[in-house]
Amino acid sequence: MPSSSLVWFITGTSSGLGKRFVLSALARGDRVIATARALSKLDGLFPSTNRLRTLELDVTSSYQAIKSVVDQAVAIWGRIDVCVNNAGIGVKSIFEEGGSDIFRQQFETNVFGVIDVTTAVLPAMRTQRSGTIVQIGSRSSWVPERVPVSPYSASKAAVRVFSETLATEVAPLGIRVLIVEPAALVTEHILSQPLYIDNLISDYDHTRHHAIGFFEGGWCTGDADLAVDVVVDVVRGDGKAKGREWPTYLVLGPGGDVAIRSKCEKMVKVLDEWKDVTGVLS
Repeated sequence: MPSSSLVWFITGTSSGLGKRFVLSALARGDRVIATARALSKLDGLFPSTNRLRTLELDVTSSYQAIKSVVDQAVAIWGRIDVCVNNAGIGVKSIFEEGGSDIFRQQFETNVFGVIDVTTAVLPAMRTQRSGTIVQIGSRSSWVPERVPVSPYSASKAAVRVFSETLATEVAPLGIRVLIVEPAALVTEHILSQPLYIDNLISDYDHTRHHAIGFFEGGWCTGDADLAVDVVVDVVRGDGKAKGREWPTYLVLGPGGDVAIRSKCEKMVKVLDEWKDVTGVLS
């Protein structure tokens, strides 16, 4: 995609990475449609400029409501070049204690919200025969062993998997998909929500206590501003991304690459060790 003025549609911009995407895109001279569940949360958050518009959007609304907001966004400047699916929540819960209710709550925002926004944006991008969809995943999808984020990790893994298929489907239409998987970035981070404690089971007390201690520690050390700038560079083909092949995956932040390499190595090790058992099936 040429480094000209782009139109960005960004969800969840009242804090965290979403806020930073707005600021970074505006700094490049691009136009931005920033969304949030409540527009009051955006008051005074961004510089005053005619290159910024704000719309109210709750990604857990019905698809019809989401499509209406996206259609309004398209009408502002006649196109959407980049859609950043950033809105999300991070529910922490021991698997058995939270059960399917917590998973449904998590998936409603992080999975179905992303599906609905993406589906609503695609018609405009298909008409343009161009566009970029940025899906904000997480390193957690590669290390779900970390307690107690199984609902969050599962939701981000789901986004990665369906986005891989989506990338194949829309590539012939001139549309690109970028799966961004941040790791331990310092923001008003998504996993700041308290642990679910409405159904405590004593057998998990030690595990729960250890998990709480981890998340209360200073485990986030990555520069979120720099991470977002890298993503914007990749989308625009600027900076170190200039002239490079489209990556599809972008892992950002401390330990992200280590976590993914470790998971892949673990899987290969099991494949090799059990090949004499599983190989006889072919």
